[in-house]
Amino acid sequence: MKVLIKLFATFRNERFKQAEKELPPGTSIRQVVAQLEIAEEALGMVMLNGRHAPLESELHEGDTLSLFPLVGGG
Repeated sequence: MKVLIKLFATFRNERFKQAEKELPPGTSIRQVVAQLEIAEEALGMVMLNGRHAPLESELHEGDTLSLFPLVGGG
C-alpha cells in the first residue's frame, strides 16, 4: 500500500520533506517511526489524515502521515 509521509522541522534533517512509501498492509505508525529511526520520545505531534493519532494506529492505502518533533523554547 502507498502512504504519504510528511516530516517537519528537525525530522527533515538527513531524511526528506515528504515521500510516498510502499508499506506492507497492517503497518502501524510506530513501525514507520522506527524505520525512520526517530525516537518516540522526540515526537511532539503525530497526525494521520489531518487528525491526531496514536502510534498504534494502522495505516491504510492513501493515508497521509505527518510527524512533528517536540518544540523547545521559551
